[in-house]
Amino acid sequence: MSKNKSLQTQFKASFLLPKYWPTWLGVFILYSISWLPYRLQMMMGALLGRGMMKLGGTRLKIAQKNIATCFPELSAKQQQQMLVQNFENTGRALFETGIGWWWPDWRLKRKIHVVGEDVLRNAQQQGTGVLLLAMHNLCLEACARGIGFVQPTVVFYRPNHNELMEYFQHAGRDRSNKYMLDKSDVLGMKEALADGEVVIYLPDQDYGRKRSIFVPYFGVEKVASTIGTMIFAKQPGVQTIMGIPSRKADGSGYIIEFVGGFEDFPSGDDEADIIHVNQQLEKAIRKHPEQYMWLHRRFKTRPNRSDPKFY
Repeated sequence: MSKNKSLQTQFKASFLLPKYWPTWLGVFILYSISWLPYRLQMMMGALLGRGMMKLGGTRLKIAQKNIATCFPELSAKQQQQMLVQNFENTGRALFETGIGWWWPDWRLKRKIHVVGEDVLRNAQQQGTGVLLLAMHNLCLEACARGIGFVQPTVVFYRPNHNELMEYFQHAGRDRSNKYMLDKSDVLGMKEALADGEVVIYLPDQDYGRKRSIFVPYFGVEKVASTIGTMIFAKQPGVQTIMGIPSRKADGSGYIIEFVGGFEDFPSGDDEADIIHVNQQLEKAIRKHPEQYMWLHRRFKTRPNRSDPKFY
């Protein structure tokens, strides 16, 4: 697919109107912070995250519920420690948005360590296109560009409702990669795979009842799990692998790990295959659970409309 078929954004004179001034201020602050030393940004992000946690609110309750549900084997103290670490990483993620959007390639490349590149190359050699499954780890904004350093990809994403923010978001996420597709553009994604592209797809969120089946995930018996993975994985010649982004334990940068686990995939049994995807996602998330986006209402859609609300 040629890039002109992808989502495109252009600067508009209307972006200078007063209604966008708060957005301009936010972008200016984020851009300015992005040029501070990396470790200082990460320290500031952790402090910001702790501040967000102290404010409480709905997202804190969601994260508490998710962690307690997914890690019942942990003590209350251990769950609380993970919660604090998760909010620290959430704060860091805000500053990593600036890193991902505006850092020059040479600076970001120094922070990226790649593991398992052979898994990606083998998949490219064996198939027509590659479906690269990933999860919403909080460092994804920076690591998506890191993946592009290894192999420029097609990115499936949700446009921002704020047109000015979308202008910056699109330009930032498009760097080092090929082009962007609206998350509703199923045909565009199929065409990208048919063209032999590597396409990033994140199947770990709750996309609603109509586009999901209910299968086990993280110990919850019936969880809305997207059928989108199978729509794309079934395309002729497509190979499926997983990419796991994470922050280094010493705080010096990022690790991008490409892993297999989809050798006989799809099997012809959609339900079994989606269960397998969930198992692989859970396995990957458990490697760095404090870095996952637990603030998302992952279990909000229940099998029956009459079921009690999860949150």
